[in-house]
Amino acid sequence: MEDNVISEPCSHKAQPVTWEKSPAQVFWGEIATCDHSVQLYENDKVFLNTLESFAGAGLISGDSIIIIATADHLSSLEMRLVNQGFNMPFLKSSFRYMGLNADEVLNQFVVNNQINETLFMDCIGQSIHKVEKNNGKVRAFGEMVALLWQRGLTETTIALERLWNQLHHRKNFTLFCAYPKNIFSTDVNAGVHSIYHEHHKVIDGSPRPSTEIYYREIA
Repeated sequence: MEDNVISEPCSHKAQPVTWEKSPAQVFWGEIATCDHSVQLYENDKVFLNTLESFAGAGLISGDSIIIIATADHLSSLEMRLVNQGFNMPFLKSSFRYMGLNADEVLNQFVVNNQINETLFMDCIGQSIHKVEKNNGKVRAFGEMVALLWQRGLTETTIALERLWNQLHHRKNFTLFCAYPKNIFSTDVNAGVHSIYHEHHKVIDGSPRPSTEIYYREIA
């Protein structure tokens, strides 16, 4: 690993930040395997590169994968995994890979723009239980928080991040979420820092080599 000093994304006034660099498979499999990581990304290509490394490296390692994302992102990710040579019908039927539509999942536990904790734990807990029966190691990605923030439901977003953390404490799995940078249109610093506070690691969301992860610990 090596240090790289660049400016922190999503800040009105750039501040120097030191990023650690790691091969993607090492980052997900060894460095962040028990963490809740977040990425604020500049464009879909950057995000999908990271998501592909998250899912692909996990499948190679024998982990079971849950991806809760928009329909477009699910389709793009699965196409990338097919191009890597993964047999997606087999992985899905054996519960090694589970792709869920983020809007549909949100509708199962968000009532009147508020999260029902019991429904969340039942919904997400059941999904994790299905995949962990095959292998004790699970990786879960959730894009639901970004959808809530984009709708202006900032308090509900933080509540959902905290519920993910509660579930993460109960079960041993790798957790990753991501937000597009452009949804932070007002009071960006306050928004970003409130999100960062709920995570262990931040992944750089600027264009990088797809085989590498640049990250920093949350102070």
